[in-house]
Amino acid sequence: MAPHYEVNADRKYSIAVVGGGIGGLCTVIGLLHQGVPVEVYEAAPSFAEIGAGVSLGPNASRAMKMIDPAIHEGFEKCATNNGFDASKNFWFSFRKGDDSSEFGTKFLDLWCETGQSSVHRARFLDELVALVPDHVAHFGKRLEEVEDKGDHIVLHFADGTTAKHSALIGCDGIKSKVRLAVLGPDHPAAHAVFTEKYAYRGLIPMDDAAALLGDELARNSQMYLGHGGHILTFPIEHGKTMNVVAFSTKSDGKWEDSEWVKPLNRDEMYSDFEGWVPATKKILSLMQKPDIWALFNHLPAPTYHKNRICILGDAAHASTPHNGAGAGQAIEDALIMSRVMAHVYSAADIPRAFAAFDKVRRPRSQRQVKVANESGWLYDLQAPGIGDDWDKVEQTLATKQQWIWEHDLEADVKEAVRIYQEESARL
Repeated sequence: MAPHYEVNADRKYSIAVVGGGIGGLCTVIGLLHQGVPVEVYEAAPSFAEIGAGVSLGPNASRAMKMIDPAIHEGFEKCATNNGFDASKNFWFSFRKGDDSSEFGTKFLDLWCETGQSSVHRARFLDELVALVPDHVAHFGKRLEEVEDKGDHIVLHFADGTTAKHSALIGCDGIKSKVRLAVLGPDHPAAHAVFTEKYAYRGLIPMDDAAALLGDELARNSQMYLGHGGHILTFPIEHGKTMNVVAFSTKSDGKWEDSEWVKPLNRDEMYSDFEGWVPATKKILSLMQKPDIWALFNHLPAPTYHKNRICILGDAAHASTPHNGAGAGQAIEDALIMSRVMAHVYSAADIPRAFAAFDKVRRPRSQRQVKVANESGWLYDLQAPGIGDDWDKVEQTLATKQQWIWEHDLEADVKEAVRIYQEESARL
């Protein structure tokens, strides 16, 4: 049973959130926790996540606690860390994936406050759903169009229904309709672009993985780096399952197919990793129900808001997964949005709150998109000026995550509230 939230009767407005993924639900919970009236519209018949494992770093953990401690408690229920105590604080153990060794020569254990803290997306979503009261959720509502009427917005859904609210927050993912409403469909940054990378994703029962690889490699997070690709593995579902993602580079740099997720051709996958160490071949051979994902991201948008419409999460800054930070950035968004909206009592003030959110969140989240893309080239030994110089690779890996993990979110909250209050005081 979802907790009871008291909506502040002095707030003379209502917020619509479109999209019920991790970012959308964290936003809804954050707004409810602050007494902000909100309803969420989800295209699917129920809340559901596709995909498998997702990593959340120390910054995401702090953001969860700051939004609502119940979010972090739910995360802890389904989070999985490395299996060995000695590896609890390692994000990944980095290995040379295409050298002459059997398991790939290890050259770096990257320390992280929370280690490799991972969840199965669907399990985490279940925990978030439990915090959302039934009466605020609407299903089967696929957004087709947004009308900004100046003092309110009207949502038009594919089922022919409409909804009227004071403002809209779009959390509708990388193919966001709300992003188009903010930027315009013809803007250069309106649609995601292919990053020249794609990934094979699949799961392996942990007992099978341990039997082939040994306990240390199977039960602790590993990343195998090679020329043109990399393979990462980490435990999920409390160590019962190994999550596998094997990345490769599209030689012509193009993705012509309209589908971004497709069934896997195993022969093509094996060909992509021809000559790699035996451990990686064993991993690829065990992957169950694998598929191939084209990796797209967003070019930097000049704004995340337009009057009463705002975007966050993948709708605002869809990223490649190479920093393990995309979901964490959405949770940070939810924190800043909910804390700024906590100070809003009139519908007329919402655009200023969205502007404050934009000013604080856009630089950091867009930097993450850029750096994540660069990380993909680094892992695949294709980074300009670094390539397969292993000393430079190690030096870059050793420090590249710190600005993400060690960020001062309290300072961001204060800055966003300050911007909002200063703008409001001018009027």
